[in-house]
Amino acid sequence: MAKSEELYNAILEGDAKRAHAATAEALAAGVVPMDLIAGSMVPAMDEVGRLFEAEEYFVPELLLAGRAMKSALELLRPLLAAAGEKMATRVVIGTVKGDLHDIGKNIVGSMLEGSGFEVIDLGTDVSPEKFVAAVEERNPQVICMSALLTVTMPAMKTTIDALTNAGVRTRVKVLIGGAPVTSQYAKEIGADGYSESASGAVGLVRGLIANA
Repeated sequence: MAKSEELYNAILEGDAKRAHAATAEALAAGVVPMDLIAGSMVPAMDEVGRLFEAEEYFVPELLLAGRAMKSALELLRPLLAAAGEKMATRVVIGTVKGDLHDIGKNIVGSMLEGSGFEVIDLGTDVSPEKFVAAVEERNPQVICMSALLTVTMPAMKTTIDALTNAGVRTRVKVLIGGAPVTSQYAKEIGADGYSESASGAVGLVRGLIANA
């Protein structure tokens, strides 16, 4: 598995221009796109998550690392599509209806994407119907829902109920997160898991997929 140290370090340091240039250089040298993802990007985002958990990195560093990772993916996506290659796991992510906060969601999305998952970001204020449509149309393995406000947390249960009523709940694992959310609440509403951090969400998705 080929690894670009320059790409790894650029993502770790949150340098988007350097990440883009390192990706272009590696591709020109004949490195396979999926090898760059598995060999450089996933390890870099894993290390970013570790540093965040250790309180050596904070939200600004996470956002910069995510931006650097996405600048590399811009070059890789068309090549992966042309080769017919797909990410192994597809994740739909969104902030629930009534909630317009997106920083936490964006960090989780970046961490998941950098960890080799295909991420479909539905944005903020996402209705239960839109989550259901995403499952029906995009066939993801996992849904991640975020809420930052206590008053919008019930929309998580409403969404899970909508998935059940539409007959698609058994097709996906549902994870929830956000400042007011707890593991107890996840159990109460029938979610498959809860994480209090972005790196924790990545580990949770990996675990659920491995045990599926």
